[in-house]
Amino acid sequence: MKIRIYQVDAFTNEKFKGNPAGVVVNADSLTDSQMQDIARELNNSETAFLLSPDSKDHDFRIRFFTPTIEVPSCGHATVASHYVRAIENNLTGGKYYHKIQVGTYPAELSKVDGSYKVMMTQPKPQFLNKLEGNQLSILFNAIGINKENLIPNLPIQVVDTGHSKVMIPIKSREKLQMIEPDQNVLRELSKEIRCNGYFVFTLDTGKEGYLTEGRMFAPAIGIKEDPVTGNANGPMGAYLVKYNMVENDGKYLVIKSLQGEKIKREGTAFVEVSIENNEPVQVKVGGFATTVFTTELEII
Repeated sequence: MKIRIYQVDAFTNEKFKGNPAGVVVNADSLTDSQMQDIARELNNSETAFLLSPDSKDHDFRIRFFTPTIEVPSCGHATVASHYVRAIENNLTGGKYYHKIQVGTYPAELSKVDGSYKVMMTQPKPQFLNKLEGNQLSILFNAIGINKENLIPNLPIQVVDTGHSKVMIPIKSREKLQMIEPDQNVLRELSKEIRCNGYFVFTLDTGKEGYLTEGRMFAPAIGIKEDPVTGNANGPMGAYLVKYNMVENDGKYLVIKSLQGEKIKREGTAFVEVSIENNEPVQVKVGGFATTVFTTELEII
Protein backbone atom coordinates (compact mmCIF):
# COMPACT_ATOMS: atom_id res chain seq x y z
CA MET A 1 0.00 0.00 0.00
CA LYS A 2 1.41 3.37 -1.06
CA ILE A 3 0.17 6.70 0.21
CA ARG A 4 1.02 10.20 -0.98
CA ILE A 5 2.09 12.77 1.57
CA TYR A 6 2.53 16.53 1.26
CA GLN A 7 4.40 18.67 3.72
CA VAL A 8 2.71 22.07 3.55
CA ASP A 9 3.41 25.37 5.28
CA ALA A 10 0.06 27.04 5.91
CA PHE A 11 -0.77 30.70 6.53
CA THR A 12 2.21 31.75 4.43
CA ASN A 13 3.55 31.88 0.87
CA GLU A 14 7.10 31.34 2.08
CA LYS A 15 8.65 27.94 2.73
CA PHE A 16 9.79 27.27 6.30
CA LYS A 17 7.43 29.93 7.67
CA GLY A 18 3.85 29.68 8.89
CA ASN A 19 2.52 26.44 10.33
CA PRO A 20 3.66 23.09 8.90
CA ALA A 21 1.09 20.36 8.36
CA GLY A 22 1.26 16.94 6.87
CA VAL A 23 -1.48 16.06 4.37
CA VAL A 24 -2.06 12.42 3.47
CA VAL A 25 -4.00 12.46 0.21
CA ASN A 26 -5.30 8.90 -0.12
CA ALA A 27 -6.06 7.81 3.44
CA ASP A 28 -9.14 5.63 2.92
CA SER A 29 -7.27 2.38 3.43
CA LEU A 30 -5.49 3.45 6.64
CA THR A 31 -6.49 2.26 10.09
CA ASP A 32 -6.73 4.60 13.07
CA SER A 33 -3.48 3.28 14.47
CA GLN A 34 -1.69 3.74 11.14
CA MET A 35 -2.89 7.34 10.97
CA GLN A 36 -1.59 7.94 14.47
CA ASP A 37 1.74 6.32 13.63
CA ILE A 38 2.14 8.45 10.51
CA ALA A 39 1.29 11.63 12.42
CA ARG A 40 3.86 10.75 15.06
CA GLU A 41 6.48 10.03 12.41
CA LEU A 42 5.88 13.30 10.55
CA ASN A 43 5.86 15.09 13.93
CA ASN A 44 3.90 18.15 12.83
CA SER A 45 1.49 19.72 15.30
CA GLU A 46 -1.24 18.16 13.12
CA THR A 47 -1.41 15.87 10.13
CA ALA A 48 -4.57 15.81 8.00
CA PHE A 49 -5.87 12.59 6.45
CA LEU A 50 -8.12 13.07 3.42
CA LEU A 51 -10.93 10.57 3.01
CA SER A 52 -13.67 9.98 0.47
CA PRO A 53 -17.08 11.55 1.19
CA ASP A 54 -19.71 9.41 2.90
CA SER A 55 -22.70 11.52 1.80
CA LYS A 56 -23.61 14.03 -0.89
CA ASP A 57 -23.33 17.15 1.28
CA HIS A 58 -19.54 17.35 1.20
CA ASP A 59 -16.64 16.89 -1.19
CA PHE A 60 -14.28 15.06 1.16
CA ARG A 61 -13.67 14.22 4.81
CA ILE A 62 -10.68 15.15 6.98
CA ARG A 63 -9.36 13.59 10.17
CA PHE A 64 -6.66 15.34 12.19
CA PHE A 65 -3.97 13.74 14.34
CA THR A 66 -1.33 15.37 16.50
CA PRO A 67 1.72 13.20 17.27
CA THR A 68 -0.18 11.88 20.30
CA ILE A 69 -3.97 12.07 19.75
CA GLU A 70 -6.76 12.70 17.26
CA VAL A 71 -8.32 16.18 17.49
CA PRO A 72 -11.74 17.28 16.19
CA SER A 73 -10.65 20.29 14.16
CA CYS A 74 -7.50 22.05 12.99
CA GLY A 75 -7.38 25.35 11.14
CA HIS A 76 -3.98 25.28 9.49
CA ALA A 77 -4.29 21.64 8.45
CA THR A 78 -7.68 22.43 6.89
CA VAL A 79 -6.09 25.24 4.88
CA ALA A 80 -3.33 22.81 3.87
CA SER A 81 -5.88 20.14 2.89
CA HIS A 82 -7.82 22.43 0.53
CA TYR A 83 -4.56 23.72 -0.89
CA VAL A 84 -3.37 20.18 -1.66
CA ARG A 85 -6.71 19.23 -3.25
CA ALA A 86 -6.44 22.33 -5.43
CA ILE A 87 -2.98 21.27 -6.61
CA GLU A 88 -3.96 17.63 -7.13
CA ASN A 89 -7.08 18.53 -9.11
CA ASN A 90 -5.81 21.71 -10.80
CA LEU A 91 -8.66 23.73 -9.33
CA THR A 92 -9.09 27.40 -10.20
CA GLY A 93 -11.41 28.40 -7.35
CA GLY A 94 -14.85 27.86 -5.89
CA LYS A 95 -16.57 26.66 -2.75
CA TYR A 96 -15.85 23.16 -1.44
CA TYR A 97 -17.26 21.37 1.58
CA HIS A 98 -15.25 19.29 4.04
CA LYS A 99 -16.62 17.07 6.78
CA ILE A 100 -14.77 16.90 10.11
CA GLN A 101 -15.68 15.61 13.57
CA VAL A 102 -17.57 18.78 14.51
CA GLY A 103 -19.63 19.06 11.32
CA THR A 104 -19.62 19.88 7.61
CA TYR A 105 -18.34 23.29 6.56
CA PRO A 106 -17.47 25.20 3.39
CA ALA A 107 -14.15 26.67 2.36
CA GLU A 108 -13.76 29.25 -0.38
CA LEU A 109 -10.79 28.70 -2.66
CA SER A 110 -9.29 31.40 -4.84
CA LYS A 111 -6.20 31.42 -7.02
CA VAL A 112 -4.02 34.46 -6.38
CA ASP A 113 -0.72 35.15 -8.16
CA GLY A 114 -0.12 31.48 -8.87
CA SER A 115 -0.91 30.36 -5.33
CA TYR A 116 -4.12 29.52 -3.49
CA LYS A 117 -5.92 31.33 -0.70
CA VAL A 118 -8.33 29.31 1.44
CA MET A 119 -11.02 30.87 3.65
CA MET A 120 -12.79 28.30 5.82
CA THR A 121 -16.03 28.79 7.71
CA GLN A 122 -15.76 27.70 11.33
CA PRO A 123 -18.49 26.45 13.68
CA LYS A 124 -20.64 29.12 15.34
CA PRO A 125 -18.70 30.89 18.13
CA GLN A 126 -19.41 29.71 21.65
CA PHE A 127 -18.39 31.74 24.69
CA LEU A 128 -17.75 29.27 27.49
CA ASN A 129 -16.29 29.39 31.00
CA LYS A 130 -14.39 32.39 32.32
CA LEU A 131 -11.27 31.74 34.38
CA GLU A 132 -11.49 33.27 37.84
CA GLY A 133 -10.04 32.85 41.31
CA ASN A 134 -7.53 30.04 41.70
CA GLN A 135 -7.66 29.03 38.04
CA LEU A 136 -6.72 32.57 37.03
CA SER A 137 -3.86 32.66 39.55
CA ILE A 138 -2.50 29.37 38.21
CA LEU A 139 -2.70 30.68 34.65
CA PHE A 140 -0.94 33.95 35.52
CA ASN A 141 1.90 32.10 37.25
CA ALA A 142 2.22 29.61 34.39
CA ILE A 143 2.64 32.23 31.67
CA GLY A 144 4.35 34.87 33.78
CA ILE A 145 1.85 37.72 33.64
CA ASN A 146 -0.29 39.61 36.13
CA LYS A 147 -3.48 41.64 36.08
CA GLU A 148 -1.56 44.79 35.16
CA ASN A 149 -0.45 43.18 31.90
CA LEU A 150 -4.03 42.56 30.76
CA ILE A 151 -6.19 44.84 28.66
CA PRO A 152 -8.60 46.15 31.34
CA ASN A 153 -12.19 45.01 31.83
CA LEU A 154 -11.96 41.93 29.63
CA PRO A 155 -12.48 38.32 30.76
CA ILE A 156 -10.00 35.48 30.41
CA GLN A 157 -12.44 33.17 28.68
CA VAL A 158 -12.68 29.91 26.78
CA VAL A 159 -14.04 30.55 23.27
CA ASP A 160 -14.81 27.81 20.79
CA THR A 161 -15.15 27.82 17.00
CA GLY A 162 -14.49 24.11 16.63
CA HIS A 163 -11.59 23.52 19.00
CA SER A 164 -11.68 25.74 22.08
CA LYS A 165 -8.94 28.12 23.21
CA VAL A 166 -8.49 30.40 26.24
CA MET A 167 -8.46 34.04 25.13
CA ILE A 168 -5.85 36.12 27.00
CA PRO A 169 -5.69 39.78 25.81
CA ILE A 170 -2.63 41.69 26.97
CA LYS A 171 -1.48 45.28 26.46
CA SER A 172 2.06 44.92 25.24
CA ARG A 173 3.80 43.20 22.35
CA GLU A 174 7.00 43.36 24.39
CA LYS A 175 5.39 41.28 27.14
CA LEU A 176 3.95 38.89 24.55
CA GLN A 177 7.42 38.13 23.24
CA MET A 178 8.82 37.60 26.75
CA ILE A 179 6.42 34.79 27.70
CA GLU A 180 8.07 31.45 28.49
CA PRO A 181 5.22 29.35 29.89
CA ASP A 182 5.43 26.52 32.37
CA GLN A 183 4.23 23.75 30.07
CA ASN A 184 3.55 21.26 32.87
CA VAL A 185 1.32 23.68 34.77
CA LEU A 186 -0.64 24.55 31.63
CA ARG A 187 -1.04 20.85 30.87
CA GLU A 188 -2.54 20.20 34.31
CA LEU A 189 -4.75 23.29 34.14
CA SER A 190 -6.16 22.07 30.82
CA LYS A 191 -7.56 19.00 32.57
CA GLU A 192 -9.45 21.20 35.01
CA ILE A 193 -10.84 23.75 32.57
CA ARG A 194 -11.35 21.20 29.76
CA CYS A 195 -9.56 23.33 27.19
CA ASN A 196 -6.14 22.48 25.79
CA GLY A 197 -5.03 25.76 24.19
CA TYR A 198 -4.03 29.19 25.50
CA PHE A 199 -3.97 32.12 23.07
CA VAL A 200 -2.22 35.24 24.32
CA PHE A 201 -2.71 38.19 22.00
CA THR A 202 -2.27 41.94 21.78
CA LEU A 203 -3.43 44.86 19.64
CA ASP A 204 0.05 46.35 20.03
CA THR A 205 1.52 44.83 16.87
CA GLY A 206 3.79 47.58 15.56
CA LYS A 207 3.25 46.04 12.11
CA GLU A 208 1.37 47.98 9.45
CA GLY A 209 -1.78 46.22 8.29
CA TYR A 210 -1.92 43.82 11.24
CA LEU A 211 -4.53 44.39 13.93
CA THR A 212 -3.38 41.64 16.29
CA GLU A 213 -0.39 39.49 17.14
CA GLY A 214 -0.63 36.32 19.18
CA ARG A 215 1.07 33.22 20.55
CA MET A 216 -0.64 29.89 21.27
CA PHE A 217 0.41 27.16 23.71
CA ALA A 218 -1.21 23.71 23.91
CA PRO A 219 1.05 21.31 25.85
CA ALA A 220 -1.91 19.06 26.73
CA ILE A 221 -1.93 17.83 23.11
CA GLY A 222 1.84 17.89 22.66
CA ILE A 223 2.20 21.43 21.24
CA LYS A 224 4.59 23.63 23.18
CA GLU A 225 3.93 26.56 20.85
CA ASP A 226 1.92 26.58 17.65
CA PRO A 227 3.21 28.83 14.85
CA VAL A 228 -0.12 30.06 13.38
CA THR A 229 -3.43 28.77 14.70
CA GLY A 230 -6.73 28.96 12.81
CA ASN A 231 -8.66 27.65 15.80
CA ALA A 232 -7.22 30.45 17.95
CA ASN A 233 -7.43 33.38 15.55
CA GLY A 234 -11.04 32.52 14.73
CA PRO A 235 -12.23 32.63 18.37
CA MET A 236 -10.15 35.76 18.84
CA GLY A 237 -12.04 37.48 16.02
CA ALA A 238 -15.34 36.59 17.70
CA TYR A 239 -13.95 37.78 21.06
CA LEU A 240 -12.93 41.14 19.56
CA VAL A 241 -16.51 41.69 18.41
CA LYS A 242 -18.20 40.31 21.54
CA TYR A 243 -16.33 42.71 23.80
CA ASN A 244 -16.31 45.65 21.37
CA MET A 245 -12.51 45.82 21.31
CA VAL A 246 -12.23 47.29 17.80
CA GLU A 247 -14.41 49.42 15.58
CA ASN A 248 -16.55 47.72 12.94
CA ASP A 249 -19.46 48.64 10.67
CA GLY A 250 -21.95 46.49 12.57
CA LYS A 251 -21.98 43.84 9.83
CA TYR A 252 -18.41 42.61 9.36
CA LEU A 253 -15.01 42.73 10.96
CA VAL A 254 -12.11 41.87 8.64
CA ILE A 255 -8.59 41.71 10.07
CA LYS A 256 -5.10 40.33 9.56
CA SER A 257 -3.37 38.64 12.47
CA LEU A 258 0.32 37.90 12.91
CA GLN A 259 1.62 34.84 14.73
CA GLY A 260 4.78 32.75 14.96
CA GLU A 261 7.40 35.49 15.09
CA LYS A 262 8.91 34.37 18.40
CA ILE A 263 9.67 30.91 17.04
CA LYS A 264 10.76 32.24 13.61
CA ARG A 265 7.73 30.84 11.78
CA GLU A 266 5.85 34.03 11.02
CA GLY A 267 2.53 33.68 9.27
CA THR A 268 -0.64 35.60 8.52
CA ALA A 269 -4.18 34.60 9.37
CA PHE A 270 -7.05 36.42 7.65
CA VAL A 271 -10.13 36.61 9.89
CA GLU A 272 -13.65 37.61 8.85
CA VAL A 273 -16.45 37.91 11.42
CA SER A 274 -20.12 38.34 10.48
CA ILE A 275 -22.04 40.44 13.02
CA GLU A 276 -25.74 40.64 13.93
CA ASN A 277 -27.07 42.81 16.76
CA ASN A 278 -23.48 43.50 17.88
CA GLU A 279 -22.84 39.77 18.32
CA PRO A 280 -20.45 37.56 16.30
CA VAL A 281 -22.51 34.97 14.44
CA GLN A 282 -20.07 33.47 11.94
CA VAL A 283 -16.30 33.31 11.64
CA LYS A 284 -14.13 32.62 8.64
CA VAL A 285 -10.39 32.10 8.93
CA GLY A 286 -7.87 31.45 6.24
CA GLY A 287 -4.68 32.22 4.43
CA PHE A 288 -2.23 31.07 1.83
CA ALA A 289 -0.11 27.90 1.75
CA THR A 290 2.92 26.48 0.00
CA THR A 291 4.34 23.01 -0.59
CA VAL A 292 7.66 22.20 1.09
CA PHE A 293 8.00 18.65 -0.24
CA THR A 294 6.02 15.62 -1.35
CA THR A 295 6.82 12.00 -0.71
CA GLU A 296 5.39 8.52 -0.95
CA LEU A 297 5.16 6.07 1.91
CA GLU A 298 4.93 2.34 1.29
CA ILE A 299 3.22 0.39 4.06
CA ILE A 300 4.11 -3.29 3.88
